[in-house]
Amino acid sequence: MTDQVEPAGGPGAGGPGPDGAGFTYRASEQELIVVARPEARLRAQAEGVRSAAGSDVSALNMFLGDEQLTLEPLFGNEERLRSADRRHIESDDGNDVPDLALFYRVRGGESRAQELRSRMAALPGIDTAYVKPGAVPAAIGSTDRAPDVGESGRRKEGAPVTPDFTGRQGYLRPAPEGVDAQWAWQRLGGSGEGVTVIDIEGAWQLGHEDLTGKLAGVVVGTPVQDVAWRNHGTAVIGVIGGDRTYVGITGIAPEAMTAAASFQPLGTAATIHAAAERLGPGDIVLIELHRPGPRFDFEPRDDQRGYIALEWWPDDYAAIRYASAKGVVVVAAAGNGAESLDDAVYERRPDEFPEWWRNPFNPSNRPSGAVLVGAGAPPPGTHGRDHGPDRSRLGFSNYGARVDAQGWGRETTTTGGSWNQPGDLQGGTEEIAWYTDTFSGTSSASPVVVGALACLQGMLKAAGQQLMTPARARAVLRSTGSPQQDAPGRPASQRIGNRPDIKAAVTNLLPSAVGSGRAERYWDELLPYPPELPPRLRLFVAGEWRNLNDPSPDIRQAVHAAFAGGHPDVRVWFSDDEVVGLVVAG
Repeated sequence: MTDQVEPAGGPGAGGPGPDGAGFTYRASEQELIVVARPEARLRAQAEGVRSAAGSDVSALNMFLGDEQLTLEPLFGNEERLRSADRRHIESDDGNDVPDLALFYRVRGGESRAQELRSRMAALPGIDTAYVKPGAVPAAIGSTDRAPDVGESGRRKEGAPVTPDFTGRQGYLRPAPEGVDAQWAWQRLGGSGEGVTVIDIEGAWQLGHEDLTGKLAGVVVGTPVQDVAWRNHGTAVIGVIGGDRTYVGITGIAPEAMTAAASFQPLGTAATIHAAAERLGPGDIVLIELHRPGPRFDFEPRDDQRGYIALEWWPDDYAAIRYASAKGVVVVAAAGNGAESLDDAVYERRPDEFPEWWRNPFNPSNRPSGAVLVGAGAPPPGTHGRDHGPDRSRLGFSNYGARVDAQGWGRETTTTGGSWNQPGDLQGGTEEIAWYTDTFSGTSSASPVVVGALACLQGMLKAAGQQLMTPARARAVLRSTGSPQQDAPGRPASQRIGNRPDIKAAVTNLLPSAVGSGRAERYWDELLPYPPELPPRLRLFVAGEWRNLNDPSPDIRQAVHAAFAGGHPDVRVWFSDDEVVGLVVAG
């Protein structure tokens, strides 16, 4: 979700769009979803459907033929789903996954979706049908588009080299300002090694100069051909996995493998399912979309008021539960609707939803398993602007007991342009070299949380430990991190959760005893790499290199003198690879 410009209403207030005006993304369409009756055991065919139970489906086939509609299994072949016994997969909270073989999508008749819905719901073999509003990132596009500069290309010979923008990425820094990614990079696996993240949305600039290292490309769907969609996806991937070089930005987990999944043409739920099928336990799916909810009768709005997380819809919920049951960690934007997800409006089951549906925003109901992310303010003064107290809820962010964690919801420096225009930090004619300083909303908050989780999973994998399950990931985010703060009119009781703190989470996940020993040799790292890391004094103790960050001149001089004397007695206390105490005895 994206929300970028601070309106005149004051810090943390207001909705998305240039100067608060808002705009609409292109190519978003409604989805007509059908839920079959279990006893009918429907099976889709090239033309129409049949019943494996021998039920009479002639009325359903006649309707589909007359209206020139196709009923396609939302999650793939029904027999394959059943032969794999998907119904009995259990998520790590012990609850069954909904029967995926019952969900279908109707192709054709999109302009008459509501009319077709009511007629289909009355047919034999059908339990119910409902229409899902189009899903969009939370920045709504204007009709004035920047010139389409293409999906790929090379920098022109002689073009200026992109500067190093990492100093503007406050979210990389130690807590509470950032998630302490720079500390994580110094740990084995702490750059996200061995972890794969799939970003689900609409489009990306796959040729961007700062996404060459670990970007696997599009693995599901067909990207939307629109520069606003591309800018959004490019910004998200940059926050997670931007290349660690001396130019541009650096992602929170630069060694994680990133990939893209477009929700077109499959729809959101089928894309979530397909992405999960490509991942293993401990990998991550990021859902960067939201849609209009019941607050304003599911109507699209330029200001995004009332937009909510996808998990509220039955098929998206089922797909997320399936992914979670596989051990895939799903992270989703809570939405930019300025909504309390605790409100009673979300408890009311729409007549069109299946009877088994229960509000997933209510923590007493069966959870989807996803990590839900709200948008918090960055430290005041970031990029010369003030959005309220650090880690306070931004006015557009949804909130409530269901929300697990927060990320930077404003001033997020990353790859890509600004809205549907060239980058506000670095623009020009070459889209592959655009950068923005103002990526915002629950769209920028969510990849911050994903990056932190990828670093943690990488460290667990490197240590030979069990990776976090979806439930464990949610618990760690809730029990560690930098706490949400109050803001005028936006108290911390309007929950968006803590900002992740990788270092604190590692202590929770990998508690280690303090060891000690005598240093055998040392390495004084005066010019660290990457350059954003602090200077380190490295000491070889007990068979491993241990790191002392930002050593004082006195400590550095004392260690130098001890080793120069030929008989060093440098005693070191360490936890994992971090020096926690040091005495120079000779």
